Amino acid sequence: MTNKFTPLEKKINITFKNRDLLENVFIHRSYLNEHKSFKLPSNERLEFLGDSVLSLITSVYLFKNYPKLKEGDYTEIKSAIVKTESLAEASANLGLNEYLMLSRGEIKGGGKDNHNMLADCFEALIGAIFLDQSFEKAYKFVCDFLFKDKLDYIVKNDLYLSAKSKLQEIIQGRYKMTPTYKVLEEKGPEHKRVFKIGVYFNNKRLGLGVAMSKKEAEEKAANNAFENLDSL
Repeated sequence: MTNKFTPLEKKINITFKNRDLLENVFIHRSYLNEHKSFKLPSNERLEFLGDSVLSLITSVYLFKNYPKLKEGDYTEIKSAIVKTESLAEASANLGLNEYLMLSRGEIKGGGKDNHNMLADCFEALIGAIFLDQSFEKAYKFVCDFLFKDKLDYIVKNDLYLSAKSKLQEIIQGRYKMTPTYKVLEEKGPEHKRVFKIGVYFNNKRLGLGVAMSKKEAEEKAANNAFENLDSL
């Protein structure tokens, strides 16, 4: 295998023992549709593992550094820092998109800038570091390239409170009831699903959100709903 990953290894200060494992991080399943005899599988298993490792790393970090927060706060902070946009941004900052192996169609469709693919790639890299090196190395990688000053800033400025949480707080405070979310439309192939979700209260639609995951679409719908609270 060529040393095309050397610049990345220098950037993250990790030299992989298993270079195939590092290459596996960047193999999108669409690439295998055009290269059926390729020696490695897609990065989906690594991404699944990395997602779990990232969740544990975040929990340990918050437990160690913010002992006075409540359990509910931990959950909100975790959601704020490990959301797709944050992971995609960290992935782009490291230039992981340069290494992504996609089908020609995905490349033409802008796959190398696709937030979901970038986020998945970042999680796959966490999984690979965990397997090839150690939990400690994966922990340091996440602290250096995802948390940095960002997580502390989020906590100190209460930015972890999601739009959904804020909306629920307001409506529950006024009416002792909670808003509901409905999927209004779902389209696109499985790996590029787009969801349109509405948030409702008293049978009235307060906001709409469209995104590539239900969670993000609900957040956008909640954000949109703040503009219409006066009409309740």
